[in-house]
Amino acid sequence: MAFLKHIGKNGDRKVVVIFREIPGDEHMCLVIYPDVLPTHIHNPLMTILESAVGQQSENLADALNRNLLPDGRNALQVLHSERMMKRVRTDQVLLTPNSRSTVKLSELNDILNQMSKGADAVKKMADIDGASGIVDPKTKRAAEAAFKNEQKEKYEAVQTGYSAAPIDSALDDKSLAANMLAQAKRMETEATSMINEAARMKKEAEKMFPGVIAKAAPTTVTETVKTTAKRGRPAKAKAVVNATE
Repeated sequence: MAFLKHIGKNGDRKVVVIFREIPGDEHMCLVIYPDVLPTHIHNPLMTILESAVGQQSENLADALNRNLLPDGRNALQVLHSERMMKRVRTDQVLLTPNSRSTVKLSELNDILNQMSKGADAVKKMADIDGASGIVDPKTKRAAEAAFKNEQKEKYEAVQTGYSAAPIDSALDDKSLAANMLAQAKRMETEATSMINEAARMKKEAEKMFPGVIAKAAPTTVTETVKTTAKRGRPAKAKAVVNATE
């Protein structure tokens, strides 16, 4: 069974880690709950996560910022603008690099941030990599010392143009649920609009060429309609044939 980077658990809930740590607030990370994402966002996001680029990225945010959703929008900016990310303590996120071991995100962050400071940290990282599929430390960028500054710049860049929904205001479970409900209602409204438009087009087609609907789809639907039964007598039934408008 293949184990993937960036996937873990917060309590009993599956999470995907977008930012391993928040610049200036390193004990916190940003995650999403993939199981509650709309399908049109969940599926392409998981494709990005499972790709070579996604698995080689220190932060999944890097890969998301380089990819677009099927509708042409930037994947990372959609998660941000739709307020789908949540702040969680790094010591409350448990990663499972393989079937035999687990590691807290806070511990992994400490190792990654100390890699340039000594051979012991590099050795610890190599031990985890050997079982988890994380990129071999030898292939990592030589400029590890500048890594945090680079991540801070990328983190701040995500917020540009989205002052109305800053990442620091990532939502709690109640707000996430409310956001999902709002999306569902919007989808219902769009579906109703499409149905109404289809009905209008049918009427226009009938006006343009009377009888076209009946010729195109001759259907007779019979339904049983129960009449009000008198006391002591069984209900009667009659056939009703739908007429084409």
